[in-house]
Amino acid sequence: MSEKKMLLVEDNLLLCGILKKWLLKAGYDVVTATDEPSARRLIGKHDVGVVLTDVRLPAGDGISLLEWSAGQQWDIPFVVMTEYSSIADAVRSVKSGAADYLPKPVYEEQLLAVLRGLRRRPPFGGGERKMLERRSSAMLETERIARRVAQSECSVMILGANGSGKESVARMIHRYSRRHDRPFIAVNCGCVPRELASSEFFGYVKGAFTGADKDSPGYFATAQGGTLFLDEIGNMSPEIQVSLLRVLQEKVYTPIGSRKECIGDVRILSATNDDMGRAIRDGRFRADLYHRLAEFELHHPSLSECPEDILPLAEFFRLQYSEEMRLGTAGFTESAKSALLSYSWPGNVRELGNRVRRAVLLAESSYLRQEHLGLDGTSCEGGNSSWRILSDETDEKERIEAVLEACGDNVSRTAESLGISRVTLYKKLRKYGLK
Repeated sequence: MSEKKMLLVEDNLLLCGILKKWLLKAGYDVVTATDEPSARRLIGKHDVGVVLTDVRLPAGDGISLLEWSAGQQWDIPFVVMTEYSSIADAVRSVKSGAADYLPKPVYEEQLLAVLRGLRRRPPFGGGERKMLERRSSAMLETERIARRVAQSECSVMILGANGSGKESVARMIHRYSRRHDRPFIAVNCGCVPRELASSEFFGYVKGAFTGADKDSPGYFATAQGGTLFLDEIGNMSPEIQVSLLRVLQEKVYTPIGSRKECIGDVRILSATNDDMGRAIRDGRFRADLYHRLAEFELHHPSLSECPEDILPLAEFFRLQYSEEMRLGTAGFTESAKSALLSYSWPGNVRELGNRVRRAVLLAESSYLRQEHLGLDGTSCEGGNSSWRILSDETDEKERIEAVLEACGDNVSRTAESLGISRVTLYKKLRKYGLK
């Protein structure tokens, strides 16, 4: 079990120290975080096998961390700790997909019993969330090419729309490569702060700057021997581009505060939905770096290019979210299936998953209806995915209230579940006097 890494997210430093001591004694390799943003970075950097998190954190919360992890298509079990009196938090965490929850105060034997139960619940450990095998001709061709290029060591750039599942193709390339038994580390370049880019990618040594009380590996060290997947490279800052180009050219890097060069033995995969030709012409992206990253370009089809996959994917998500939320559903009505097939899916597979999750939350019967998906008042032509005003405003108000409550009053998650923007949701909240 020592090869499995545990992420402990707790802002009470005294309690965090006690829990870490118990976990280390039980054979876990433990990393710690005190808030949601730092926890996200650690999940992306390490091969995390299980997350133990408090709900209430100084920045973010444990349940939104859980939902973010699920959105990344990682099958990482979460155990959520809640105040003993907060039953609502416990219910909310289970509905969001937590494997288990622990009321505070937490006791050692109770904690270890829950973790032993997780080990018996396959799969335990980091890795890929189970995904449906796509059967559309466009997707089969993409997967065929991905398996072929996996055998080489060339850098691959995956081009496709947001939400289409580019990371799943990157994971397939890694799985079929000679590096399959080494780490796969995914980095969203748009989320790496410019001032922290060097330390995030290349790490730092103890004493390199104020607060550097121990050595910290960067993405390159964590992915050593394996695959480093750079998502949203179009959002990469100029400083990161210069540093990354040097590593790709010379295969070495230097952690901050160190004089020792390290070998960068990683295969680089990247993805973007940007027009890279325009980005280069506009001076936003270096041409020499682009050619290093795009030794082979691979197109990932959008969901609208794969109509054969829509209903099987919807059914897959229905089963997944029904199980996670412990809500019994049996399928889709015929009108719901027609709406799914006629909609243009500008948000691709991600939007389909969000709408099915929303439908599972709202359905009061066994079958998910068209209105549960939020497609009854939505244009099924063009790229408009906003939720238009319904003829019955009372119904609309009740729906918003129900989803808002199910999402724990989190505006971002509520807007995502409803398939509308935050701005639109705020307007509707003001309109109906909702807080």
